[in-house]
Amino acid sequence: MIARYRRKPLPTKLVLVLEYGLVLLGAFFIASGFNLFLLPNNIASGGVAGISTILNASFNFQPSIVQWSINIPLFVLGTIILGKKFGLKTFVGTIMMPLFVSLTSQWQPATPDPLLGAIFGGMACGLGIGIVFRGKGSTGGMDLAAQILHKFVPLPFGICIALFDGIIVLAATFVFSVEQGLYALVGLFVTSRTIDLVQVGLNTSKSIMVITDFVEEVRAVLLNEVDRGLTVWQAEGGYTKEKRKMVMCVVNQSEFSKTTQLIKRIDPNAFIVVMNASEVIGEGFSKS
Repeated sequence: MIARYRRKPLPTKLVLVLEYGLVLLGAFFIASGFNLFLLPNNIASGGVAGISTILNASFNFQPSIVQWSINIPLFVLGTIILGKKFGLKTFVGTIMMPLFVSLTSQWQPATPDPLLGAIFGGMACGLGIGIVFRGKGSTGGMDLAAQILHKFVPLPFGICIALFDGIIVLAATFVFSVEQGLYALVGLFVTSRTIDLVQVGLNTSKSIMVITDFVEEVRAVLLNEVDRGLTVWQAEGGYTKEKRKMVMCVVNQSEFSKTTQLIKRIDPNAFIVVMNASEVIGEGFSKS
């Protein structure tokens, strides 16, 4: 058996420093992706950054000034309407992201190809947003606007965000072209997938649920040969109403085949249900 140990929690001040560091790092990645890929190719893939791209192309407004002029009033309005729940980290993200946009505004574009711009700009922004979320922060903008709308309109929060992003992409279609609007949608999709990747990681574990008459034998195999913990639930057949026990265990991708083979060796008639578990927090897996 692998020895188990409990990791001591980090001091609160160090945790705060790390979280603020992540907010700053994430804001820098967002600004870099914006200036290297999105702005030069006129890709307005939603959010305040998308608005600043449209206004820059139409009236030559400085993107960082546009972003500050939208973000700061939204933060103040959100604090008034929704209460003081955003915290200092959201304010830091609201201020620092446009500042990084200003500081990196002289960088040369990475590519003139709008498709590459949409893909890699979306990746950079998604990486940055995911890192900010890891720091338990936000860069404000349309997220705050969506929360305000959500408070007064009976729509799910995700629909509110999609509504604002859709309006911005539609505006980009009229200002630039239908093709640019499609590139903006590509950027939005890549951003959302990258955020998910940063949040849950690359390691997809498997959640295995087993209904068997040999619960004790399966328990022993999982504990001793696979070296994974498990949970035994009391289940009831939906048709027969027969009381049965169900075993639930989470294993790494590399352990999946071995685990199912061991279970089938014990009980060839075992009923096994397998589901992907994108993130597992606890002993033997991620600690945070």
